[in-house]
Amino acid sequence: MANKALEIHEATKTFGGGGNHSILAYVRGRSKAQKKAVVALDNVSLTVERGEIFGILGPNGSGKSTLVRLVSTLMIPDRGEIRVFGHDVQREEAAVKRMINRVSVDAAFFKKLSPMENLIYAARLYGLNARQAREQIVQILTRLGIEERSIGEPLEEMSRGMQQKVAIARAFLSAPILLLLDEPTTGLDPRSKQDVQAFVREIQAKHDTTVLLTTHDMKEADELCDRIAVIDKGRIVAMDTPEGLKARISHNGHAVTLEDVFMALTGKQLAEE
Repeated sequence: MANKALEIHEATKTFGGGGNHSILAYVRGRSKAQKKAVVALDNVSLTVERGEIFGILGPNGSGKSTLVRLVSTLMIPDRGEIRVFGHDVQREEAAVKRMINRVSVDAAFFKKLSPMENLIYAARLYGLNARQAREQIVQILTRLGIEERSIGEPLEEMSRGMQQKVAIARAFLSAPILLLLDEPTTGLDPRSKQDVQAFVREIQAKHDTTVLLTTHDMKEADELCDRIAVIDKGRIVAMDTPEGLKARISHNGHAVTLEDVFMALTGKQLAEE
């Protein structure tokens, strides 16, 4: 298998500006004014090595989630090329989907069902044996800090943090070799963040999983990521190891943090989505 887990070459994505009109506007007999085009990604190029945890940092609206959606085949680029382990995301979509899984901050579930029922349903979609999947589900959920007695309770009765852990477990059920984590710990309490971060480290180390991570948590990025790209207004403005990025900023007598780097490169305060 190729050592390059992810190769993105001059990926560009623009929204709006096409003169499209809403159906509702037509029904009401009036046209919607053309929206100004918004360039979400502008000639983005990067390479992620196999087994690497690669972070994407950027302010709100910088293009982080759009980039993840392009890699996950949920969107297609207007221009450029994206390859996952050598497979083109547009021409070989089915092959790419078998290699990846994605966790987003707004993961959807059947809330009336339990974590076990939701994950058994997902396992069947992945073509997994239900009995074997049940054992794996218990192992993953307990490793993430969910007590075994809670695995059969309705998901709607669980906290936001617990539901996000179930989303992490669902993503890992299919044993992806590229795991896309789009702000997976946003809104979680410190303990839940630590549980998720420890699990990410474990699957990367034990299963040679490559991880693409977007986050607003500078401490998380500093501790987890092998390399980081800072993106602003759809363009990569810097890419290096956490230590390499911090070395670019004058310390003025104090220890430089990734938040200092973020502020210096984007001129923006860090804010959660």
